[in-house]
Amino acid sequence: MSVVATTTAVRSGVSAGRIEIRQSLGSPQDIVGMLFIPAVLLVVAVFRRGSHIGGTSFSMGAATLVGLLGMTLAFNGVQAVAFNLLMEREDGTLLRAKAAPNGMVAYLISKIIHSSVMSLITVALLIVPGVLLFDEVSLSSVGAWLTLIWVLVLGLLATMPIGAILGSVLSSPRNISVVMFPLLVLFGISGIFFPLSEAPVWLQWIAQVFPVYWLGLGMRSALLPDSFAAVEIGNSWRYAETFLALGIWAVIGVVLAPKVLSRMARKESGSAVAERRKKAMQ
Repeated sequence: MSVVATTTAVRSGVSAGRIEIRQSLGSPQDIVGMLFIPAVLLVVAVFRRGSHIGGTSFSMGAATLVGLLGMTLAFNGVQAVAFNLLMEREDGTLLRAKAAPNGMVAYLISKIIHSSVMSLITVALLIVPGVLLFDEVSLSSVGAWLTLIWVLVLGLLATMPIGAILGSVLSSPRNISVVMFPLLVLFGISGIFFPLSEAPVWLQWIAQVFPVYWLGLGMRSALLPDSFAAVEIGNSWRYAETFLALGIWAVIGVVLAPKVLSRMARKESGSAVAERRKKAMQ
């Protein structure tokens, strides 16, 4: 692909991403969905505000809220991206993108922009009231802001490609439950609702293989006081390990996702779209 073609594809992708963001922000259904999830998660955290972690004075509600930020980022990155891709394969949007010159590059860029912005809005809808409701949750230093930024960037890069890969491999939006159940199990064992240090060692190792745990740890390290690190594995925020783990997942995803998407796009055709629509109606 020439430099001119690449530049054109990037511009088209950015423009399409902006349009999708405006459409989402102008859609009552999308806005309700965007507000509903943070509201439910805030209620869960508030109900746990009176509880404490183990024998400490640390607020379980504050730790849960910040962990939920990591969970939300992972959920949006994996499930939402996979579902949107499956929907647009079924309704022919992807086929139309494929037909345009460098259309797949522009399509991928637009999805990245749209999903990233919507994920960041959801995170902001949790952070702002969280800072107001919980004394322990704070972004009062430059270091906290810097940590939050690199965790968000690496978190998106580590999860969105997984969603794109799953959206390319699955055959229908109705198969999204294949993604949902393992995600829910992973959320349950990743230290979101209780310190992972309290779990059996074998479960700690399993949780640390996946990015969800590291997203939660990174969010806690950015938004909670350093004293909270006493209940984490190794009694530390483990910044280097968090950066490395999320970075490895990001590299794997960035390398594999375009290849899997390209292979899937080559198989897309008018007859394939028609066949999926027929099955959906049946």
